[in-house]
Amino acid sequence: MNNTFFHTWVKYIPIIRILLKRSLKEEQKLELNRIDFVRAAGGRKVKFDFSFSLLHGKIENLELPTPLGRGLLDAMQDDKVSSQLVKTSHLQFSLNKNFELMIRNSTPPPKEEELEQSESNG
Repeated sequence: MNNTFFHTWVKYIPIIRILLKRSLKEEQKLELNRIDFVRAAGGRKVKFDFSFSLLHGKIENLELPTPLGRGLLDAMQDDKVSSQLVKTSHLQFSLNKNFELMIRNSTPPPKEEELEQSESNG
């Protein structure tokens, strides 16, 4: 586990947990404090933007996320509630140069017809 940014992300997990739940309805945006991440980088040159997708908790992208993205992933997996939400969803995460974290949930909702059919067939 790359802990460079893990502890910085842990600080944001309570907010990210809420945004993960809200992402079922619409894309969510969280403005992060740039200084938190610059400090965590400790003067090293770091790529602060990233983008990755998770399908049921597994990385979909061919390439692994940057250390910053990996820190977010580790922090979510370390949190019980976030981990459950991630394991049952199809999520896209991206961070732009303005330190805006975007969370998009593209998990298809259960179809009403399917629910009705399974109830009537049962």
